[in-house]
Amino acid sequence: MEVPGDFASEVLTEAEQAAAHPDLPELDATDIPFVTVDPPGSTDLDQAVHLARDGDGFVVRYAIADVAPFVHPGGTLDAETRRRGETLYFPDTRVPLHPPSLSEGAASLLPGRLRPAVLWTIALAADASVRSVDVARAQVRSTAQLDYPGVQAALDAGRMPEPIALLGEVGRRRMALARGRHAIDLDLPEQVVAHGGTRGWTLQLRDDLEVERYNAEISLLTGMCAATMMLDGGYGILRTVPPPDATTIAELRRAAIALGVEWPDGATPGDVLATVDRADPHQAAVIEHAVSLLRGAAYVTFDGAVPEQPLHSGIGAAYTHVTAPLRRLVDRFATEVCLSLHAGVPVPGWVRDAMPTLPGDMAEADRRAHAADRAVVDATEAFLLADRVGETFDAVVIAAGEHSGTVVLDEPAVRARCDGTALPVGEQVRVRLTQADVASRTVRFERT
Repeated sequence: MEVPGDFASEVLTEAEQAAAHPDLPELDATDIPFVTVDPPGSTDLDQAVHLARDGDGFVVRYAIADVAPFVHPGGTLDAETRRRGETLYFPDTRVPLHPPSLSEGAASLLPGRLRPAVLWTIALAADASVRSVDVARAQVRSTAQLDYPGVQAALDAGRMPEPIALLGEVGRRRMALARGRHAIDLDLPEQVVAHGGTRGWTLQLRDDLEVERYNAEISLLTGMCAATMMLDGGYGILRTVPPPDATTIAELRRAAIALGVEWPDGATPGDVLATVDRADPHQAAVIEHAVSLLRGAAYVTFDGAVPEQPLHSGIGAAYTHVTAPLRRLVDRFATEVCLSLHAGVPVPGWVRDAMPTLPGDMAEADRRAHAADRAVVDATEAFLLADRVGETFDAVVIAAGEHSGTVVLDEPAVRARCDGTALPVGEQVRVRLTQADVASRTVRFERT
């Protein structure tokens, strides 16, 4: 699958030398008590956040790890990051975009460490719409490394840490604005490989915690502000998803009505999906059909004329990636564009030189990441079921064609093809395992 191996010695050396002598910006923002919020055990910390009231509104301060001071344009490290594109995550390891001396060390926003960062300061109105945006390089120091389960427990107990005490309030108001933009939020449970202690590796269906969704709103907000900055400045790179065509919407509407989901005349897909009860198998099957709404994702560069289709339809607005530069290549370049446009200075030549090839580099990186993720899950499914061929299982039909469909097992959390005609979407059925081959990563069932 062309997953990169270890870093070459010259790449490691260049990274270590850069890590030993970081340049700190003149702007000192160490008085802001930033905190990071990430999955447990994370060490590649891209973002630190601080939220405060601002009259009847809010001020969001978002410090993003600044990778540019560590990566010399045209150097061996720069070339290697362009080849990799993004960090790949596996159940038991990760293949990083940058050497660990940077991604888990000198560039990571670890608590108590002085770090160069790109500081976004976004003033919001009472409804969390954007009043003003500022972006500049600054030196920051995170005060605490928090994780999602801990923050969720604090939110449930009403004891949120002060720097993010407003996360729920801001997050909910930003989500309300997304509804007004008719954003298409699929919010599907993620099929993940997890370590089950003495049981070894297993499969789980994982929903995002409430605080993960709120935290994501801060990142989306920043990416939207960055995209607006680019569109106003006439230069940049956007992450786009075209609006679904009328045929795709009509097909989804027919499926939704057949599965008991109301679709009023004139309602948009995003508005209908927001009403779906994901705990109801019939209605959750509609979400599976809705994946077709968000096809055609791309990276689009422009210089002068604004792209004919600049929107990310999943978000319902123009959007670009700027909040994960330790883990995703394009963020380093997009951030540099925003810093230059906001300051009214020319975009650096090394950024302009990279723009023609960035969309292709990121498309290939995304393809590789998706293939690796799918292979891990498929292989685990086959491994867990390899000695159970012939057994029957309870499953829910989530999609169906003329001669086969897709089912999700109750236990383990396997999603696979199932042979059979007239499979009842949204219904629970009994299925027999007919194939579970680890080498080909293939699992297949038939309806009993």
